[in-house]
Amino acid sequence: MQWRDEGLVLGGRKFGESGLILDVLTRERGRRSGLVYGGASRKKRAQYEPGNSVDLSWSGRLEEQLGRFDVAESSKQRAARLIDLPLALNAVASICALLRGAINEGDHAGSYMFEATEMLLDSLDDTAVWPALYVRWELGLLSALGFGLDLEACAISGENDGLTHVSPRTGRAVKGSVAEDYVSRLFPLPRFLIDPMAPATEVDIANGLTLTGYFIERRLFNTMNRDLPEPRRRLVAKLGARP
Repeated sequence: MQWRDEGLVLGGRKFGESGLILDVLTRERGRRSGLVYGGASRKKRAQYEPGNSVDLSWSGRLEEQLGRFDVAESSKQRAARLIDLPLALNAVASICALLRGAINEGDHAGSYMFEATEMLLDSLDDTAVWPALYVRWELGLLSALGFGLDLEACAISGENDGLTHVSPRTGRAVKGSVAEDYVSRLFPLPRFLIDPMAPATEVDIANGLTLTGYFIERRLFNTMNRDLPEPRRRLVAKLGARP
């Protein structure tokens, strides 16, 4: 059997002398892997850097078995464009590590993240924009995998205005004014996550990363007996959020 698709390179591992088992997020088929003959050679290595876009075809006997990728020249080599932006490269590493760790091979739910991931990767040369997009992207990852937070209305009053915090137990928004007795145990809710017109300060970004990281770790990675990927921890440290 055979199929063609667009893919975002998530990483790979060497196979044999010069082969590469390439891991990609595809537009239509979620996260997939395939063997690329000669993919680990010096000539082709730059093409398969994490974050690059590729057009590829997969062929194999059975869908659930490791097949072969035939890959055209990468249509976007983002790693090369970001070579002088170490924080952006750290973001690429975090994005790819989260997708590889949280989405199982062949899980079509990963396709829901394709366009959002592509847009985020294309924004990483704009330091004024991408940190807020990154936090929203992590919220989207939780939602795509069935663990989305409920930020629409207060879990206590049912009101949808004045939302300021999120419960670590339920993942629901809360108005701090009606939760005064235990507000110290809640996560601050950055305004930019519920109001697209609100600015995102450095404190907001840090609070957003703390919020999403808590639920990504407990609802995704802990259930698979995995730790949060180290690239994500490094990014959090550099952006000033609590681990």
